[in-house]
Amino acid sequence: MAKEHSADTAEDHLRRVRRICKAMPGCTEKLSHGEPTFFVGKKVFTMFANNHHNDGHIAVWVPAAQGVQAALVKTAPATFFRPPYVGVRGWVGIELDAIGDEELASHIREAWGMIAPKGSGLRSPVSGVRS
Repeated sequence: MAKEHSADTAEDHLRRVRRICKAMPGCTEKLSHGEPTFFVGKKVFTMFANNHHNDGHIAVWVPAAQGVQAALVKTAPATFFRPPYVGVRGWVGIELDAIGDEELASHIREAWGMIAPKGSGLRSPVSGVRS
């Protein structure tokens, strides 16, 4: 059964995600599949999902290194899940109600680092993302 969320809750979470993502070098935001999506270059590093297809999640979807998705979902299933469409490629869903800013920023930084183009000058160490 889908969880009930208010529009204010979704907007508060989107502000959190936007603040963290916009601190990443080269980040741009566009709507993709009807949701705010964050790109570096032409590639997605974070997707916001506001009750996608009435699934009850206010979450982000981020790419993760091989094996990370399974480990996170196994150890903290209330926080992490396998999202539709991209989950088969190792992306992980992160339930925003269940994670603090510091840990969320860490996952987003990791995702950015996986996606940022090598040799573009964007891959310098990311710092200054405040939680």
